[in-house]
Amino acid sequence: MSTTIKTTLDNGLTVLLRDVHTAPVASFWVWYRVGSGKEHVGITGISHWVEHMLFKGTPRWPKGTADKAISREGGMWNGATWYDFTTYYATLPAEKIELELEIEADRMTGALFEPKEVEAERTVIISERQGAENDPLFLLSEEVMGAAFRVHPYGHETLGHMCDLQGMTRDDLYRHYRTYYVPNNAVAVAVGDFEPERMLELIRKHFGSIPAGELPNAPHPTEPPQRGERRVMLEGEGNTAYLTVVFHTPPATHPDFHPLVVLDTVLTGASGMTLFGGGGTNKSSRLYRALVDTELATQVSGSLVPTVDPFVYSITATVRAEHTPAEVEERLREELEKARSEPITEEELNKAIKQAKAQFAYSSESVTGQAFWLGWSEIFAEYTWFEQYLDRLSAVTPEDVLRVAQEYLRRSNSTVGWYVPRNEH
Repeated sequence: MSTTIKTTLDNGLTVLLRDVHTAPVASFWVWYRVGSGKEHVGITGISHWVEHMLFKGTPRWPKGTADKAISREGGMWNGATWYDFTTYYATLPAEKIELELEIEADRMTGALFEPKEVEAERTVIISERQGAENDPLFLLSEEVMGAAFRVHPYGHETLGHMCDLQGMTRDDLYRHYRTYYVPNNAVAVAVGDFEPERMLELIRKHFGSIPAGELPNAPHPTEPPQRGERRVMLEGEGNTAYLTVVFHTPPATHPDFHPLVVLDTVLTGASGMTLFGGGGTNKSSRLYRALVDTELATQVSGSLVPTVDPFVYSITATVRAEHTPAEVEERLREELEKARSEPITEEELNKAIKQAKAQFAYSSESVTGQAFWLGWSEIFAEYTWFEQYLDRLSAVTPEDVLRVAQEYLRRSNSTVGWYVPRNEH
């Protein structure tokens, strides 16, 4: 079993190294502790837009050249923005991994944000937002999250609000970049076929001379307790109705998180908890049997995502044509009340833990997957969260699952959203 080495450079850069010699490949990631969870109205979507701009070139790596260099070496290269982070990574043949270190160190400070590129990307981001608005589930999620979070920025979509995307300036973007893209706000992760001492030398060589930045001492928003069920109704295009119910849940570091993973698995099947949550429906799960097998819904899924601050557990169902969101919701509530009133069986527990473990193992078997999980865990907890995940899951009892069901699946803790096609009126 590979061990993870954690160290911090003099400039504050956190470094995680894990040597895995199963194949001659390596994955290198840089994670920044900034995402839509640090945004406010006026600059929503700024982290995602800045991520796009980092692919537009530096003086050393003009636009398109870094991408070509990675591809030429047989690598894959990408970036992502989410509530709690923005991350960039490449996975390459192990002997070529220094190329990605060089690129990431360079664009930590050297991204150009040329005005014409900013304007071109504004068009791209706005059309991405418009494309998302064609999806009823995106619209419904945005309404539900906006109602569930009145204070915390988790209530805003990572894509941002249209008015902010139209109004933000090049200076806004560049200021955000220079504020948060500093080594003392970043985590560098390397996993793969290398010697840790040598990799640390390379990271020091490329990142060690970048000065630390002064991070803003921004007040931390705290979502006030919810004092009763909230409901939103959305009307829109299409022929399909949808139901989403979300419940406020604690952050990933809370001891209730792992029992909630088991509860989610019992209710909707194991989720891979991949970059953006969700997962395939398990046909033996309680809600599949209650909603899909009875032909009230065509599908149902659950999502429980590890986050820095308290977030939500969400359940979404696609309503079958001859039924209504009200019918699906009534049946869903019956199942949730059952989960709150009697413990799951040992058989259900063992099966759920086995499924959740399998999904987790599947998402973390490659060097890219391991680097992803080590980095993400370090953002919302610390890297040991990833390493202890399976043991903590194994320790969950039926009593734990009953307790979290009673605590979090309360009606007064829920926000309900219906998407109703207009042509049904």
